[in-house]
Amino acid sequence: MPAMQTATIAPPRRAPAADPRRAATEINKLHKRLARQVGQAIADFRMIEPGDRVMVCVSGGKDSYSLLDILLELQSRAPVGFELVAVNLDQGQPGFPKHVLPDYLAARGVPFRIETQDTYSIVKRVIPEGRTTCALCSRLRRGILYRVADEVGATKIALGHHRDDILETFFLNMFFGGKLKAMPPKLVSDDGRHVVIRPLAYVKEGDLARWAAHRAFPIIPCDLCGSQENLQRKQIKAMLHDWDRRHPGRVETIFTALSDAAPSHLMDRSLFDFAGLAPTGVPDPDGDRAFDPVTLVRRPAAGG
Repeated sequence: MPAMQTATIAPPRRAPAADPRRAATEINKLHKRLARQVGQAIADFRMIEPGDRVMVCVSGGKDSYSLLDILLELQSRAPVGFELVAVNLDQGQPGFPKHVLPDYLAARGVPFRIETQDTYSIVKRVIPEGRTTCALCSRLRRGILYRVADEVGATKIALGHHRDDILETFFLNMFFGGKLKAMPPKLVSDDGRHVVIRPLAYVKEGDLARWAAHRAFPIIPCDLCGSQENLQRKQIKAMLHDWDRRHPGRVETIFTALSDAAPSHLMDRSLFDFAGLAPTGVPDPDGDRAFDPVTLVRRPAAGG
């Protein structure tokens, strides 16, 4: 009988070790980019002014942790003085780790308030199983936060919505609401008494995820909106990710377009006097042009 041959199995190759110097360089670049983009958004929209007391809404997610983290740094070196106070709304979700945020905020030396209101039970009782809870949950949360803003003496309410949230809201309103409407970086609240700001307006969600991982924030998952798989917002998010993968630059161009509207080339009669339109005899280079050359619209998004 021929001798049996033993197969030689090569040991699995180990992935090359990450270069710590390169990793440190990338984190430093990310850090500078986040500070620059937040600072630019604040300046562009006059979000924070001297003497402001800014209430930072901290949910326990990556976005609000990053917002507070960046604002604390900007506060330490800003040319104008302003105060920060962190507020968390404990909505009574089962298993919510009540110690996490107080421990974190105390360790950072941030004045804070934990407001406990059982909106979770209200949402679960009112919204049928399988239906999205976001609208009611958001409305309840908003009313409570406006009240707390009065009680803590806040002049501004800072929310952790980022660039991707703004774009997703734009497409949600267009596809499902029939409106050209996004999520503004600054607005007056529903009750007309507060100014709401979104300092992360120029920041990509991916950058916030990387920063949160680097900073090792103690993330608290949401058992309401975070657990729903049938949200229209998730469909829009998947669409934007697909565009970004197949057509690099497209998402940035769309975001830039939100800052460069041309009411005369839309159809909203409340924004442009179409009825009163008449020839002036003066040539208008932006007149009857349905589509601008690509070279004119492919410019980087603000602050990016």
